[in-house]
Amino acid sequence: MMNRETLISKWLDNNLNDQELQAFKNLEDYDDLVKLNDSLQAFKVDEYNTKQELESVLSAIKNPAIQPNKNGNNWLKPFMRIAAILAVCFSLYYYTTTLDTTISTEFAQKTTIELPDASSVSLNAKSTLSFNKKDWKQEREVELNGEAFFKVAKGSSFKVNTKSGTVTVYGTQFNVKQRDYYFEVICYEGLVGVTHNSHETKLKPGDSFLIIDGKIIAKEKENRSTPSWLNNESQFKSMPFKTVIAEFERQYHVDFSLINVDSTQLFTGSFAHDNLEMALKNITLPLQLTYTKENNTIILKRE
Repeated sequence: MMNRETLISKWLDNNLNDQELQAFKNLEDYDDLVKLNDSLQAFKVDEYNTKQELESVLSAIKNPAIQPNKNGNNWLKPFMRIAAILAVCFSLYYYTTTLDTTISTEFAQKTTIELPDASSVSLNAKSTLSFNKKDWKQEREVELNGEAFFKVAKGSSFKVNTKSGTVTVYGTQFNVKQRDYYFEVICYEGLVGVTHNSHETKLKPGDSFLIIDGKIIAKEKENRSTPSWLNNESQFKSMPFKTVIAEFERQYHVDFSLINVDSTQLFTGSFAHDNLEMALKNITLPLQLTYTKENNTIILKRE
């Protein structure tokens, strides 16, 4: 016979078979468990671990600090359950006001977020941004994994933390791109400080900071007023072909297989995000490559 804790755990995961479901319904406190779970659902937020908190409360119900006496202090059991529900509700309120806000985009998806100071952030495909609303006035920091364009509200300043470096904002418009082997910051307006390996580099409008495979790469002045991806186009100037392929995969949710193709060769050109066939021609013709498609995989060949 399956024990009580296992039944409850499988019930929380919606993983009970017919026989186990009947055994769960036969539990002495079945009604209370259902009511408690319903209460949790009413208050539930995205980042809150309902299962973990519910199991913690159930443990408190199962092992109360004060046991009813033999004369039948039956009032204690419902009192403990009410107290447990109140504790869960308080915990939910606490988590909703302290947990980070996290926004993620999928393949071929872009979105725009407004930060607590009215600054706006546009997220490119397959990117994640996190920040803490409650502590924003004390710690204006965001965590970025991917690519984002920041348009900072006048008078505001904060930090953008990435795995490759930290970008300090002094009131500006700038783009940050952090991928597996690629880290780039472009300043479009104002002033940006990029800290990498404990050294800060100040960027003025048109300046870039680029690292590929751990090496700092010098770039010409940026003459666009905003990054091209905001207009559903990816542009490259003397970039390794592997960066082009990686961005293509994010924008079209496809995989590439390269045959006799040097992924480190430099590519200059662009592709749009809304026309697969035209985009493929734009990245293959300049390098004299051919392509074929098999399901969701695109095979590139050099004849």
